[in-house]
Amino acid sequence: MTEVVVDERDVRKDAVAVDKLPAGVAKLIALLLLSTFLVILNETIMGVALPKLMVELQITASTGQWLTTAFMLTMAVVIPMTGSILDRFSTRAVFVTATSLFTAGTLLASVAPGFSVLLVGRIVQACGTALLVPLLMTTVLTFVPEARRGRMMGLISIVIAVAPAIGPTASGLILDSLGWRWIFILMLPLAVAALVLGIILVRNVSQTRAVRFDLPSIVLSAVAFGGLIYGLSSIGEASEGHSSVSPVIPLVLGAGALAAFVFRQTRLQRTDSALMDLRPFATRTFTVATVLVLISMGALFGTLILLPLYLQNVLSLDALQTGLLLLPGGLALGILAPFVGRLFDRFGPKPLVIPGAFALSGALWAMTTLDQDTTVPTVIAVHVVLCAALSFMLTPLMTSALGSLPVRLYSHGSAIVTTSQQLAGAAGTALCITLMSTGTARALQDGLDPVAAQASGVHTAFVAAAVVSLASVVLVFFVKNPPKTVANELTPMH
Repeated sequence: MTEVVVDERDVRKDAVAVDKLPAGVAKLIALLLLSTFLVILNETIMGVALPKLMVELQITASTGQWLTTAFMLTMAVVIPMTGSILDRFSTRAVFVTATSLFTAGTLLASVAPGFSVLLVGRIVQACGTALLVPLLMTTVLTFVPEARRGRMMGLISIVIAVAPAIGPTASGLILDSLGWRWIFILMLPLAVAALVLGIILVRNVSQTRAVRFDLPSIVLSAVAFGGLIYGLSSIGEASEGHSSVSPVIPLVLGAGALAAFVFRQTRLQRTDSALMDLRPFATRTFTVATVLVLISMGALFGTLILLPLYLQNVLSLDALQTGLLLLPGGLALGILAPFVGRLFDRFGPKPLVIPGAFALSGALWAMTTLDQDTTVPTVIAVHVVLCAALSFMLTPLMTSALGSLPVRLYSHGSAIVTTSQQLAGAAGTALCITLMSTGTARALQDGLDPVAAQASGVHTAFVAAAVVSLASVVLVFFVKNPPKTVANELTPMH
């Protein structure tokens, strides 16, 4: 029997070869990260501006929250199509289209004469954003070696979670000395720069294939996600007497369309022609991690819409103070995300997500104690704990979910995870505003003054969020390491 002698230098050379990104991919990922950070920043940038917009545009909180909810709702409607879009169209075509749409929406919002046009601008922005996020995730999954995925997904977590977290801070700084239009005017040259750089630098790195877009699936997807989010958001407007349609109608319509959408996709995926292939849900690791991401993002976006209203309407802080107060939490997310990615590469998800889930739930329960007498340092501390907890959850969960899939399902898995994030964010925003509005209205009927009534409404919303977070405390114990792929395994054999 012949003994196989392994030279350690050969092993190291193989490791470097496997760990190295293909030519042009590193540059593409860097541009995708920067561009996606820019577009995702816009999801929550209107939160701090909402009180001022309510006065200038003469709208209610339930109406104004559509500037955030419609953004995420549009993404939830468009993203299910991105799995098929990424299969059919080139990297360059998708990137240029996405940044063009975002630039056009930013320009429209900057010149909007009123709420309706501003809302349309936000929707056009969201169409571009919806294409960029899955493109980034699919590119990373396809080209980044498994040994480096945790670190790279940590950078994606900065984009997906930190950008929305610092949106209120950026908005507060702008609103302190400029009007709300400047939020978009200052964003416009950055959007144009991303578009120009994409035209110059982005090359095609993926293979395309002929894909048929199933029109009934597109319609069912739009009705399903649109109906559910519209119905949830309409509950708040109905409680204030501003809704002309009973929320029950869109909720029932959305639920029925969602059931039909799922049924149709399970039929179409047998011939690999589904708009959104749902086979990733057959993998338990993917399903558990995706549900936990949904809970986490719902908590993040619900908090980001509630805290500015609480800080300004209850604690009487201005927009700049509110934005600066929320900055430490955003910084905590940004600082911890790459560190958590490295820990994931070394230890896997469980040692990170279990303490993260307990800290997330604890922070939300602490927020139920916020009232008129709460000190600013207390709010900062609780918000930082919440953001730190999310940092310990998002990177491991997304990496585990997508890393558990075969390569052929990467684009559809990315679309599912990103759709879940946006749906959760939109639902979290809508439910928190709805519960706050109904709680405030009830408190006013009970004779409380407006400030105390607002504090009571915020308390009601945070109690609901805290109760939902208990589900994550249970589910994290079912998270498992994704299976390692043979292609990325380094073994000392020749």
